[in-house]
Amino acid sequence: MRLLNVGFGNLVSAGRVVAVVAPDSAPVRRMIQDARDVNRVIDATCGRRTRSVLVLDSEHVVLSPLQPETVAGRLNAPERGEKAQEDED
Repeated sequence: MRLLNVGFGNLVSAGRVVAVVAPDSAPVRRMIQDARDVNRVIDATCGRRTRSVLVLDSEHVVLSPLQPETVAGRLNAPERGEKAQEDED
């Protein structure tokens, strides 16, 4: 199981992340409010501004203080100890 740092030492299972989106649009804000109504929001911002929203396959919504590009970069980065696979022609 690979864990993804979403800010301030908070970790989420990387395999459960379905999407990483910015919280700026009305549909995303509505999704956050709907998840809040059914207690499926995990606030990992520690009081900071929400800059990205992670949608999990369990329908939970994780609020993160990191930019979506930062989270995506961490999600796509090889795990420590893993060597990057090179294509051999």
